[in-house]
Amino acid sequence: MKLIELTATENFGYRQFLVEGIRKHQDCFRSTPADQLNKPFPTNGTPDSFTLGILNIANELAGVVSFQREGQYHEKFRHKGLLFGMYVADKYSGQGLGRILLVETIRRVRLVTDLEQITLQVLANNSRAKRQYEKLGFRSFSFEKNAIKDGDMYYDEELMVLFMNNQSAPI
Repeated sequence: MKLIELTATENFGYRQFLVEGIRKHQDCFRSTPADQLNKPFPTNGTPDSFTLGILNIANELAGVVSFQREGQYHEKFRHKGLLFGMYVADKYSGQGLGRILLVETIRRVRLVTDLEQITLQVLANNSRAKRQYEKLGFRSFSFEKNAIKDGDMYYDEELMVLFMNNQSAPI
């Protein structure tokens, strides 16, 4: 397995990989496969806007995560960044790839001047993801009932945060 930064031009089938994950786990994502189809690559390949991937031995994606600093148009939000698009393929579940992606994201964010916190949204029913985030120091700060509506189904959502000055975080 190899951890790399993905770019718009060198993305190893990122969009299709994420769409397939959303198809398989619609109850764990905020978006639908159709939402993703015509979107541009999610990040810019800069220290405060990047997408990481883990490749298997055949150079196929096994997991991805993205990070984007907030405040591109609002100076007062530039101390925060959003972690999003986290997905590890089913056949690699339980092998620690999610942790590897998160630890590297947090490590990179700590190097960016004036970035003080990472926020994320997670569907409240995704207890496995929430546990992973909590193990790395993220804490829930908001709960929204019926935040997402998919057909006739509603999903609650939690917002979580990791403060970069949190000395008790394991990394």
